[in-house]
Amino acid sequence: MILKQRLLASAMTILMACAVVPPATAAPWMRGFVVGSYEYAFRYGGRAGFTREGEIEPGADCRHGSSTHFADDVRTKHAVASQTWRTQQEIDWISAPPGLEKVRAPNLTRFYIWDRALSHRGYKKEIETYVNPFAAEDPGQPEVTSRIGDGFNLDGKVKVDDFVSADGEQGIDNALYRAWGCDAPWRGNGNATLHLRANDKMQGGLYTMVVRISGNKDPMNDDNATVEIGYSPDKITQNARSEVATDFSYRIVKSEQYTKLKAKIRNGVVETQQVAALHTPRIAWFYDQTGDTNFTQGRIRLNIAADGQSATGLVGGYRNWRDLYAENTFAQDGGQQGIREHEDHVALYYALRRNADGMYNAKTRKYDGISSVYRIKLATAYVIDPDKPVELSKLLVEEDRKAAFEATKFAVIKGTDTRIPQLVPPGTTQAAIGIMERLVVDLPSKDFFLKTLYRQRFPGEDEEGIPPWLQDSFGRTKPQLPPQPTKPQQEAREIGIPLAKP
Repeated sequence: MILKQRLLASAMTILMACAVVPPATAAPWMRGFVVGSYEYAFRYGGRAGFTREGEIEPGADCRHGSSTHFADDVRTKHAVASQTWRTQQEIDWISAPPGLEKVRAPNLTRFYIWDRALSHRGYKKEIETYVNPFAAEDPGQPEVTSRIGDGFNLDGKVKVDDFVSADGEQGIDNALYRAWGCDAPWRGNGNATLHLRANDKMQGGLYTMVVRISGNKDPMNDDNATVEIGYSPDKITQNARSEVATDFSYRIVKSEQYTKLKAKIRNGVVETQQVAALHTPRIAWFYDQTGDTNFTQGRIRLNIAADGQSATGLVGGYRNWRDLYAENTFAQDGGQQGIREHEDHVALYYALRRNADGMYNAKTRKYDGISSVYRIKLATAYVIDPDKPVELSKLLVEEDRKAAFEATKFAVIKGTDTRIPQLVPPGTTQAAIGIMERLVVDLPSKDFFLKTLYRQRFPGEDEEGIPPWLQDSFGRTKPQLPPQPTKPQQEAREIGIPLAKP
């Protein structure tokens, strides 16, 4: 009995001691990341048993194949033959320009002859195709046929044409994938041409995007966390292997291209609330493309690694599909982009318009937006607030070109809304303006092309047809081809690097 009482007393003492110790409180926490990979969330449904060495596996999600527009003279001839106002000689000579072997840069000369011809495929030869894609016939774009897709249920519905995620979530809205997922330069398992180009330019300093996550509980489990995503003026730091280096500091600009969202974290998976407007830097590989993505009804999902040193995720919402069209088409000019990448932006335009599924416009009774999802990969970083107010960085030497890009995008939207063909704004090289004139100097058939292939004229052009904004580059005297370039120089030119000054 005495032993029993002593044991009871001891137990009470222990309980009382425990009662006076305050429970542990959760401490505020914060984690930062810099985005090292940023691309459209397109899947690449591989087919088992594909063993043809040296070929790119077409993928089960594109049963009708990938786009290969303008890959050779046969496809180009087919494209220009659809305009009833062209003569047979014009069709034949465009596809295979006579005397091409006599010029110093035959591939480049043919390239820009095709550029000018393909830039005029409307119902009238005076209509520039890429600014007015609605005025040309739909060439047809292969679209994704798979039901599996990455993204979010943005509209809260499960529709028959929605995707299903790889882990079984239904109602996934990612119509951009359906529209453009079979476009050759955007296809690949992390190695698509334009994805690689955009990531290379981003890592090289064109722009930087950072993410900061904070809360008051556990970084891996917190039901009241905050996610900030936005632009940083600081260039991405790379290590000796040209990889995104970890644990460097980046400032975050809380103005344009910035959004703050509430989020919940469960077992390292971060799910943000859906917000009316989600602003992040947009995918770009030239300065003129840079700007705000402006997702409508946007969301973010991140998967943080167990060690907290990296993360992967998705950013999505509805984007104005005319903006997407312009961002891809006018990075340089529509013909140059299309021929080099073998994509037809007229086909891409119609694919976007067909698949638009959000941002309903009561006035036009059509959708202005298309559900779009981007995939990101992040490395740990210190994301800090700047000591002094910071604005978006500007590249003054490229501001005129950026202004021309914005004017061109506005012309596309106006023409699309009104169905009235728009002129090409000044400041661009649409339809190989100035460039073709320079390249055909030694071409025996140059007079035919200069006379037959229509081009818009601009005030201030010199006697050779060089517009004012190119005269400083080409010289105000009669353009002459530079000396025969070395092979590396020639290759650089053929992927779109501007021609050197004569």
